[in-house]
Amino acid sequence: MRLLLVDDDSVNLQILREYLEEEGYSLVEAHDGEEAWALLEAEGDSFYAVLLDRMMPKLDGLTVLNRMMAHEKLKDIPVIMQTAAGAVYEVQEGIEAGAFYYLTKPFDRAMLLAIVASAIRKAVKLREVQNDLLRQSRSVRNMQTGTFRIQTLEDVHNLSVLLANACPDPERIVMGLNDLLMNAIEHGNLGISYDEKTQLQDAEEWEEEIHRRLARPENMKKFVEVTFQRYEEEIHMVIIDQGEGFDWTQYENFSPNLALASHGRGIAMAKALCFDQLHYRGSGNEVLCVIRTPLCPHQAKHNHVPSFASSAIPS
Repeated sequence: MRLLLVDDDSVNLQILREYLEEEGYSLVEAHDGEEAWALLEAEGDSFYAVLLDRMMPKLDGLTVLNRMMAHEKLKDIPVIMQTAAGAVYEVQEGIEAGAFYYLTKPFDRAMLLAIVASAIRKAVKLREVQNDLLRQSRSVRNMQTGTFRIQTLEDVHNLSVLLANACPDPERIVMGLNDLLMNAIEHGNLGISYDEKTQLQDAEEWEEEIHRRLARPENMKKFVEVTFQRYEEEIHMVIIDQGEGFDWTQYENFSPNLALASHGRGIAMAKALCFDQLHYRGSGNEVLCVIRTPLCPHQAKHNHVPSFASSAIPS
């Protein structure tokens, strides 16, 4: 995987290079913001993540980040900002600008590798679902209502792509939907806690543990139910898992604590970037996603369309 390292401090670059080369990453270096921006404009689609220093000459890291977020081809590259330990206000400012990962100096090797691995997983998943969005038929744009039941990681991917294609701006919807469905299975139905996921990802055993738990007798019949309903100016999607629920309030907004962790931003990202509204209900095992969609003339004339339903997503 190819990474872009951006830092005007040669010592910091050397530390990053040593840690990341040991893991087999392909590294490209930039020594200031202008050099970084030139590389991003020329080769941006080749980078799976950018490790970006906050304070640099010519263009600072926040300016580079703002440019990336405004650029159609660069806005989805995960950005890992680097900042001094304890600079909470800088972390918050970076979060609001679009950085979802943070590293504090001096670098901790284990945390660096965990955050980089998490960023790359996000980038790989995003590329997969975006490619499938392009391949899949847009005929589902006329879908009015549907009910779906899913159980596996493959189901999550397939249903995310299907339902995103039924919405306006599917590229905006698909990753948020994917994250919420994944949460419903791994945390809801299978009971994997936040701390357990951290340990599993650090040990590179997260996906294997998902498959192990899905095969347990008590989990084999569990499912996540998703309902889709198109209204005149909105689409509503309701996701219900069979877990005991959780305290969603600590995850629904970006915070410095989440920015410094290797995971846990999916709900905040979905709420801020993917859906127009996001509402958890009850104990937290049910969430309503709202997408605004102005009524088109064709829909106004044909608002009684037979329901489209499925009890499973084909593999």
